[in-house]
Amino acid sequence: MNRKSKGKVYVGMSGGVDSSVSAALLQKAGYEVTGVFMKVWQPDFLPCTWREERLDAMRVSAHLGIPLLTWDFEEEYKEGVADYMIAEYKAGRTPNPDVMCNKEIKFGAFFRRAMKEGADFVATGHYARINKQQTTNNKQHGAMETGLSSVVSCKLLVGVDDTKDQSYFLWTLGQEQLSKTFFPIGGFKKSAVRALAKKFALPVAEKKDSQGLCFVGKLDMKDFLAHFIEEKEGSVLNEKGDVIGTHRGAYFFTLGERHGFTVTKKGTDDAPLYVVAKDFKKNTITVAPQTRSDLECASQELRAEQASFCSGAIPDTTKKYTAQVRYHGEQYKCKVTTVNENSFTLKLEKPAVFDAGQSVVLYDSEECLGGGIIE
Repeated sequence: MNRKSKGKVYVGMSGGVDSSVSAALLQKAGYEVTGVFMKVWQPDFLPCTWREERLDAMRVSAHLGIPLLTWDFEEEYKEGVADYMIAEYKAGRTPNPDVMCNKEIKFGAFFRRAMKEGADFVATGHYARINKQQTTNNKQHGAMETGLSSVVSCKLLVGVDDTKDQSYFLWTLGQEQLSKTFFPIGGFKKSAVRALAKKFALPVAEKKDSQGLCFVGKLDMKDFLAHFIEEKEGSVLNEKGDVIGTHRGAYFFTLGERHGFTVTKKGTDDAPLYVVAKDFKKNTITVAPQTRSDLECASQELRAEQASFCSGAIPDTTKKYTAQVRYHGEQYKCKVTTVNENSFTLKLEKPAVFDAGQSVVLYDSEECLGGGIIE
């Protein structure tokens, strides 16, 4: 960890390999580690898995000889993640629940409670890195110097394993959170994390990775939403306005999406079809057989609200950055044209397909500067 002083670290432990190895690495580095299993809301129509996950977290904690606490964030998750996601889809937008899960739960409710209970730091199994630099400044009171103050400046960096990097989901973190957070596995490839799990003889060393919605797991988003948003069959249109198929409801789709609708009248080339327009009043979606960058709904300009800059500074309008509008999506060269503490606009060097509600995240080389919600 390359830190001169050790302290108490509360580690969010899900029962998976990544968080388990994180706890083991921190313990090996000399920190006083406490595991915390976060219990959150799960819909009653999905398999209940939290008891099995907590059992795995208990096994790992017993193996490491550390305490494991169980904290209930069911209400916070339901309101801040699930209800938010459903409301956004009902409004015709495409939210990113994993971003909200990090903001409201892992670095919201969990972070606040850990600090309140005496933790010096928190840690999670995210594939990202934090570069912490300590600087010393002169304190002044009026015209008089009163001593020295120590300030920690943090940079959020991408994970070493670019196939697992999760910095896209962490753009809402601020300097205070970053200064008190560890991402112990961010400097490792996934294969190395697996090897460490075996080296530490962790009970979950062979456990498969969890995928899907944060805490809930793998699911079909349209099936999930159908429990909260009434399905209404609508027409799939081609670019000429002809009806060529059906869908379950325009609210379930994202611009640029190429799955989830049924085409009954196919052409001779059978090229992949992408959603290029949505009409919520008529409950129709329009599809076209074009590549993602050539879609008629692609744009070179976007505006983002609810901005948060984890770098601690507003981006420079004279510099070139890269922007990412979906997890593991293409990074687009861009310039920030206008910016303040709450919003910004971007000019992309080439057209991109994005939808209102999605997160756009800014990068300066390996550093994640922050992001916002696309309007």
